[in-house]
Amino acid sequence: MRAALLGFVFGVAILQQQAELFSYNWLSLMMGLSLLGILLLLKLKPMPWLHLPARFILTALLGFVWASGYAYFYLSEELPRKWENQDVVLTGTIDSLPFRSERGQRFNFAVEQVRADGAGDLTLLAPWPSRVALSWYGPDWGGDSGGVQKVPSVQPGERWQFRVRLKRPHGNANEFGFDYEAWLLEQGIRATGSVRPDKYAQDAVQYNRKLVDFVWNPGNLIASSRYKLRERIHAALPSQPYAGVLVALVVGDQREISQADWTVFNRVGIGHLISISGLHITMVAGLFAGLVFHFWRHSFFLNLALPLRLPAQKAAALAGALMALVYVALAGFGLPAQRTLIMLSVVAVAVWTGRISSFSAVLSLALGLVVLADPWAVLSPGFWLSFSAVAIIVFATGGDERPKPPEGHTQGLLYTLRLASLMQYAVTIGMIPLTMFLFGQMSLISPLANAVAIPLVSLVVTPLTLIGSVMPAPLSAWLLQISHVLVDFLARFLTYFSALPYAVWTAPIPSFWLFVLAMLGVLWLLAPKAWPLRGLGLICCLPLLLQTAKRPSEGELHITALDVGQGMALLLETAHHRLLYDSGQGFGLEADSGNRVILPYLHARGINELDVMMISHNDSDHSGGALSILKNLPVELLSSSLSLDSPIVQAAKQHRRCVVGQSWQWDGVHFEVLQPVAASYESTKWKPNARSCVLKVSTRMHTILLAGDIEAIQEDELVNTIPQKLKADVLLAPHHGSGTSSTAPFLKIVQPELAIFQVGYLNRYQHPKPEVFQRYADFGIKRLRTDESGAISIQFGASLKTSQFREENARYWFGR
Repeated sequence: MRAALLGFVFGVAILQQQAELFSYNWLSLMMGLSLLGILLLLKLKPMPWLHLPARFILTALLGFVWASGYAYFYLSEELPRKWENQDVVLTGTIDSLPFRSERGQRFNFAVEQVRADGAGDLTLLAPWPSRVALSWYGPDWGGDSGGVQKVPSVQPGERWQFRVRLKRPHGNANEFGFDYEAWLLEQGIRATGSVRPDKYAQDAVQYNRKLVDFVWNPGNLIASSRYKLRERIHAALPSQPYAGVLVALVVGDQREISQADWTVFNRVGIGHLISISGLHITMVAGLFAGLVFHFWRHSFFLNLALPLRLPAQKAAALAGALMALVYVALAGFGLPAQRTLIMLSVVAVAVWTGRISSFSAVLSLALGLVVLADPWAVLSPGFWLSFSAVAIIVFATGGDERPKPPEGHTQGLLYTLRLASLMQYAVTIGMIPLTMFLFGQMSLISPLANAVAIPLVSLVVTPLTLIGSVMPAPLSAWLLQISHVLVDFLARFLTYFSALPYAVWTAPIPSFWLFVLAMLGVLWLLAPKAWPLRGLGLICCLPLLLQTAKRPSEGELHITALDVGQGMALLLETAHHRLLYDSGQGFGLEADSGNRVILPYLHARGINELDVMMISHNDSDHSGGALSILKNLPVELLSSSLSLDSPIVQAAKQHRRCVVGQSWQWDGVHFEVLQPVAASYESTKWKPNARSCVLKVSTRMHTILLAGDIEAIQEDELVNTIPQKLKADVLLAPHHGSGTSSTAPFLKIVQPELAIFQVGYLNRYQHPKPEVFQRYADFGIKRLRTDESGAISIQFGASLKTSQFREENARYWFGR
């Protein structure tokens, strides 16, 4: 059974790496071959050495076909391209916990009816997504809402009518980045968009209005209950800094936890505890099962004799599974919580049927069922971390071969402590390769932090918070306040340790084969005591831990134009130096391209410092991520055209205004600033765009020109003053290809072979303008844009080489 289940999971994982789905004919053929092979296998019963690989291969084919069918089904709900960025009127129900921010609120919406904007009669548009993610911006936000409409709060289960503008699923595509499109597909969300204010309606009708207070169905009832629990916590803890942590522990909503707190939790390795995690579900289910087991066994004192009707072990298993179901419902049946529920249900069924043959069999069955229910689970780091941790514990502690605990309280306690220490040691050592492979870092103080946090959060804070969230006032407020005091104490303790200089070990994310080598070494190290030379396993881990970031050769230049949506951010690397040109956009008070895209990319590459960060000008789509980068990464020099009282300038270790004529040499690569002139800083007539830092970078063979957001006037000045310095092989399109830039005389002088447009998907500025984009084509210039290509990498060596992330790492859900 183990080989078959692992083969099924392997087939599903292979499907998730495909650029395209196989045709129905090919899938039918694969299904037929696998079923025929299984029948032959049952009848012929080949030699054992052939039986295991045959089962693995045949079930891998089944897994591949199953995941393909799953993908076809969920991808069938597509937003028609002709309705992208078009106003439509949706009727449906609020389908999730709304998240409120300084900009407005975000929520999922279950679509019931659709009609075109301004259409008098109901017009059902098919195919149409049954579930969409919407943002409704508030009066102080000048986005699509126009900054004028007051937004009422929505609650789960309410039926609303909204006038919306939608897009197909699209996210930033960068190496080591979060795959937003895959996540939306797994959530069953097939379009995203924003609520449009009624002032834009053609017929002056109030479209955005609530129709029904509550629509009764099980999903809405659960979501509404979660909403009320969240509101109770906020009512008991108004404006408290860690109320969001308690919300996460009760209803699994982590969105209220600040970015600063997440940084601390992740650095000390307890991020898995700050939510309805598998550990908490298991702990709560185990505590409830233990209470039922104790009551069941002692029910003779109450003249019930319950064990004669049902064995205490079965009653405890059933009680634990039911409690896990309740707790997972509180989490809104989130996918990580579902995985734990499936694992616990497998154990409960095994207890009831008396079929617990081995830990590995139960673990393999749970693994297969999780992937059967959610084929995209294999894309989640949490999936691999949770199952790997359990597998390593079973391997290191002996599993079914583990000796029975000795009799006597003292000896039993000593045995339990030794076993707990062995489990912590096994998890700490065993998870090093996988943690480094997934995140490129590991917490060195995680054992200490978890030794304090696990018992405090799982055994004290979580039960207190759960009880406090359902008890009547004022008892509920007292319990929640006690929980908050404990979390505050824990946060202070963890903040101190997270600030230690060697709290985290970082290295570039390793190759797959380097990960495999380290994993084999760890298994060797955790093998039974009789295994020879176990200490040699550490040697296999050293290449993974001691590798350094890849660098260009002397005289070469590597450029990465990151996909940050509607914004600019390029990393320029020479043999021994790195420069970041612009820092992308800001999304809110804590979210920006710096902490969402740039820092994760740099850390995954093993880049822990920058020599220079150049912020071309003050617009938020160029400077939005700068503060996050300065706070979390050493930057030797900030070069910018920002005002001297800018918070970004104030946060810099060293600042220098970019001025024409500045130049320097790094490792055989020449850098020169071509704009702005020093006098422009004393003038008040220029917009920030006009003062953009223009940087020319040249190797012996090739040149790139980074033009920021300069417009036609600045282009004309450059053409008339320094035309001899403008020639470049690669041009970063000025102002994202706006209609006020990329003039014909400028392009004629620059004569680029390649132009890069850093733009957001269907951005509201409509960059690049069609006529400007066509102008580049008329000059015979190759055009690449990040909304279509994802991150774009360019190597200046003996020749000019380019690569596009979406092309080289294509997946079947990209662009779907």
